[in-house]
Amino acid sequence: MAAEFADIARLLMAEVDVETTLSRVCALAVEHIAGCDHAGISLVEGRQRIVTHGATDGVSTEVDRLQYATGQGPCLDAIRDHAVLISPDLSLDTRWPDFARAAVAATGVRSMMSFRLFAARDTMGALNLYSRRPAAFVAAGPAAEVGSVFAAHAAVALSGARAVANLKVALESRETISVAVGVLMCRQGVGRQAGFDILRRASQRENVKVRDLAARIIGGADVPGYERPAG
Repeated sequence: MAAEFADIARLLMAEVDVETTLSRVCALAVEHIAGCDHAGISLVEGRQRIVTHGATDGVSTEVDRLQYATGQGPCLDAIRDHAVLISPDLSLDTRWPDFARAAVAATGVRSMMSFRLFAARDTMGALNLYSRRPAAFVAAGPAAEVGSVFAAHAAVALSGARAVANLKVALESRETISVAVGVLMCRQGVGRQAGFDILRRASQRENVKVRDLAARIIGGADVPGYERPAG
């Protein structure tokens, strides 16, 4: 098992794209966690919005949609309460009556297990596992133990993928801004610092991100409040 988790860790860390990493996490969960037929990841976006990513199929997506719609379910409680939530049989579970009734009727899913995904103090969302069989997951069973370790690997991989993605965006933004400043230097006949100041002040005045305004300038737009020199 230790060797298998080492292999899983290497596979996950090899993925640098966030969406690819999430899809790989879910696919590996179905492959390696006993009883798991479907998997998906619910990520917290902004303050309250929760969105499904990397789902192995439409069953995962639909079960998650029903959780979000009813405001009930193991996934939401795992995120809110920082815990592992298991439902041995949704058809008998009274903790989330509206969600459980709808999920069983719409998808046939009977068992569910959700793990909070977190790194340090940052809760990123939850890894959700689904089974068509009742009692597929039990609190003291191997599936729960493997799932907890797997969720920890997934959280680290997701955190790393996000960091790489953020760095890529930052580098692309820096390049876009640099090109736009060069355009302003030519248009206005000013130095680099003055060109950047023109861009920064226009960004503040128009309440537009510097990167977005820079992209518009590269595309040929004028800077609000400035005119190109005649000729």
